[in-house]
Amino acid sequence: MTDETPTFAPRPRMLLVAEAANPEWASVPLVGWSLASAIAARTDAHIVTQVRNRDAFLRAGMVEGRDFTAIDTERLEKPLWRLAEAMSLGRKGGWTTLAAMTSLTYPYFERLVWKAFGDRIRSGEFDVVHRITPVSPTAVGPLAQRVHAAGVPFILGPINGGVPWPKGFETTRRREREWLSSLRGIHKLRPARRRMLAACDVILCGSNFALNEIPADLRHKAMLFPENGIDPARFRAVADQPGTLPLRACFIGRLVPLKGVAMAIEAAAPLLADGRMRFDIIGDGSERAALEAQVAGAGLNGAVTFHGWLDHRQVQDVAAQSQMLLFPSIREFGGGAVLEAMALGLVPVVVDYAGPGELVDDEVGFKVPMGQAADIVAGLRALLDRIAADPSVLPPLGAAARARVQRDFQWDAKAAQVIRIASSVASDQVHTVV
Repeated sequence: MTDETPTFAPRPRMLLVAEAANPEWASVPLVGWSLASAIAARTDAHIVTQVRNRDAFLRAGMVEGRDFTAIDTERLEKPLWRLAEAMSLGRKGGWTTLAAMTSLTYPYFERLVWKAFGDRIRSGEFDVVHRITPVSPTAVGPLAQRVHAAGVPFILGPINGGVPWPKGFETTRRREREWLSSLRGIHKLRPARRRMLAACDVILCGSNFALNEIPADLRHKAMLFPENGIDPARFRAVADQPGTLPLRACFIGRLVPLKGVAMAIEAAAPLLADGRMRFDIIGDGSERAALEAQVAGAGLNGAVTFHGWLDHRQVQDVAAQSQMLLFPSIREFGGGAVLEAMALGLVPVVVDYAGPGELVDDEVGFKVPMGQAADIVAGLRALLDRIAADPSVLPPLGAAARARVQRDFQWDAKAAQVIRIASSVASDQVHTVV
């Protein structure tokens, strides 16, 4: 055997582990499905997911046994999900607590994955094993070490999360029921996490914060890879950008305290009151009644529309009537809504913190510095006043935002990047063996 004789096919044979992967859901399950299915379309891949996703995989045309395997961990997970539901976790906040609870069952999932695929991994059937989800950096399992011991490269990620609450928003943190967020860093002290990261060949990190959370001596394995992406088939509308008044802005997402919708309304109030701006709010949540009261109290009912939850096509239709996405979330890991708006040609207006702050620059949108709530409101108001004074700045930014998403954030492009990484580590493994 020589260095020129690879032991893997031109199309890498990949085992894609995506516990959360569902084409019919949003957030992390949609990320898991989108990246895994895009990679599978270009490789000889097999996807491993949790049994709750089985029916959605079948409806999407996947063939069980050939294209995917569903792992049943319901014996452990169902009781935890019932407890989470009773505590209203997710629906009314408490995401850190929910992540901590679900992380308790995740190692069991990886043990069952190894039981089902360990012999096939050891036999060399797969060139690379890639764990796509969970995205949470607190989800630790034994699979990476076992794959590494079998002499097969292991890719982890994208992982993201754990962004600290910004100073000055303690009341918001309590309203979000984030009781455990101040303790989240404890997971970094777990020896099992260190062993998992050490066994990885590549660690994909969804943000610079996540990358900097990797131990310094292992950071050479880490690379930036934002977890969110865009399916161009789902984003066919293009926003009209007339470059004139009135300004049209929208918000897309859950109406919960951390999303900052109340700050957006307060900042835009003068423009909304005198007819220079309209604001469409797409989404629902625990804060809707308070936000509607805020709008009514300011006499802005004619300028602000609450649409509630809409299906994907309706979201596009409403958002495409806007020029800007007004999205002052104070704690956002990935910023999927920002990318989706950019895909429609909207100009994002965000707070310069965490995910949105890394996705947006002055070539595609606007960032307001993080600060106290009053500082953010003042910054947003000053920015919106400047845009209203010269709305012609918006069309070129909207076009640049759409072009960037089409170039860098389509799932097919992200899959191609992963495949290049997989081919590289598989090739390195061959050379090491030789």
